[in-house]
Amino acid sequence: MRVAVPTELAQGETRVAITPSAAGRLIAAGTEVVVESGAGASAAFSDAEYRDAGATIAPDADSLFAGSDVVVQVVGPRPGMAADIERLPKGAVLISFLKPGGEPEVMSSLAERGVTALAMELMPRTTVAQRMDALSAMATVAGYSAVLRGSVAMNKFLPMLTTAAGTIAPAKVLVIGAGVAGLQAIATARRLGGVVEAFDIRPAAKEQVESLGARFVEWDAEEEADLETEGGYAAEVTADEQEREQQLLAKHVAGGDLVVTTAAVPGRAAPRLISADMVAAMRPGSVIVDLAAATGGNCELTVPGETVEREGVKILGPLDLATALPVHASEMYARTVSALLKHLAPDGDLTIDLEDEITTATCVTHMGTVRWGQ
Repeated sequence: MRVAVPTELAQGETRVAITPSAAGRLIAAGTEVVVESGAGASAAFSDAEYRDAGATIAPDADSLFAGSDVVVQVVGPRPGMAADIERLPKGAVLISFLKPGGEPEVMSSLAERGVTALAMELMPRTTVAQRMDALSAMATVAGYSAVLRGSVAMNKFLPMLTTAAGTIAPAKVLVIGAGVAGLQAIATARRLGGVVEAFDIRPAAKEQVESLGARFVEWDAEEEADLETEGGYAAEVTADEQEREQQLLAKHVAGGDLVVTTAAVPGRAAPRLISADMVAAMRPGSVIVDLAAATGGNCELTVPGETVEREGVKILGPLDLATALPVHASEMYARTVSALLKHLAPDGDLTIDLEDEITTATCVTHMGTVRWGQ
């Protein structure tokens, strides 16, 4: 099996799909790994490191893709990037983040090319697939980065400090959403000395939040059984329940020096949990970091990709939290991709078995057909 690792073409992308260490493990298992020259440069991985790991360095895309069975990327082709699809080997397997629901023209083009595309964001949340869960890996990076970025934007210290000038009280941190990103945000804020409380509509999240030393904001749901999907994500709530959430959160948001929001519902727009009125009630100098900015934001005033200030409150809508830490983000992503490759080719021979739960869940194009949504 020959695996090609191209340079990422998406604007601002700093990660690489396979790191030198991951390449070495794949090569030791009998896989040929070919890396486009400079593919790892933005993540501080040199061509020499890949060579030392046993990988072949291809000087250009033509030599990279020639004879390759699998192409692994972080971000797959996007609308308007026809050249990115045309350079893929016909009949090859593509593994990357693909946004299948929002980019039908890309899915059609991949199918026409005969590419079997596997979308990493569709990995099922099962025990078997846990090592391949790229979304959770990147959420870990985002949760950590969000607190660091928010602490820099604040106008005060995060930890308690005892100084000759007196004692400085610790900052109050509120994390909304206790999934992977939220839990990492809680852990990071606690390590930095903040007083942390967290909210999640799923009752099961309470134990996880408290295990990290944070206070759980209780919410009495009308129908608790419907608050969590089979994959462990928070379920979409009714308009009435969302209003109740906002009423509960209002005083906690108002008292927060740093608010990190991570609430998301797969395949849907992010739930609006912080209104403009709630922002107005916050202390000037407070900061909101909205990890749901890419899907509309948990805060009514969030602008994706920008930092805005309203009523003296800074609202960050970052879209680059994972790419800001490309070394470890790449290492984590590469481990998930490597695990998937080993799953697809346990004996070295690549097999697309649509009876397999992992393959069928992630496969969005195959044999000239778009499978997403079918």
